[in-house]
Amino acid sequence: MAWVDLSVPVVTGMPVYPGDPQVEATPALTVAEAGVNVTRVHLGSHAGTHVDAPFHVDDSWPRLEDVPLDRFAGEAVVMDVRGLPPRAPIGPDLLPRGLRPGRVLLVVTGWSRHWGTPDYLAHPYLTAETCERIVAAGVRTVGVDALSVDRTPEPGDDGFSLAAHRALLGAGAVIVENLTGLDRLAGAGRAEVFAFPVRLTGDGAPVRAVARLHR
Repeated sequence: MAWVDLSVPVVTGMPVYPGDPQVEATPALTVAEAGVNVTRVHLGSHAGTHVDAPFHVDDSWPRLEDVPLDRFAGEAVVMDVRGLPPRAPIGPDLLPRGLRPGRVLLVVTGWSRHWGTPDYLAHPYLTAETCERIVAAGVRTVGVDALSVDRTPEPGDDGFSLAAHRALLGAGAVIVENLTGLDRLAGAGRAEVFAFPVRLTGDGAPVRAVARLHR
């Protein structure tokens, strides 16, 4: 059995979705001056590796505190779509077998290698039809190693859409974004995934996502 960390570190200046609050993690207290080290953290609820609750895109949908805890853990089904070009749609023909209630679908785009660069915004994305197939199979937890399950528009691009978010979250699913290290799960055999959020209320929260590999 092996553990794999699937989370990005929270540091000052880390990448965020365009328009989201910037991240600052700076010393508030130090051992030298106060006898203890304490960090002051300022960040948005969707900074770093985080989970989206349905309330994220619709005021009438469940808030994070109302989402069942079993949404944040389960056996992984890996959807390996590495090799797609920038901003490519991920169609339903690429969905793997084994989707069923209780499973966690992990979409491996390989885009985490671009973390911290402008190319990170040009990730592949799930189409609405793909998401509809996912929820029809009973899956209610989807994770991706990219900034969003939807297409992130380029500066000046008016093609903003939340179609994938709405298809998944509208079915009561949760979305985990900005995962990293998913390539270690592709072809690794059985894996369990855990992505429990900080107990914030409302739209979402940072998570410490990990996988437990069974060999």
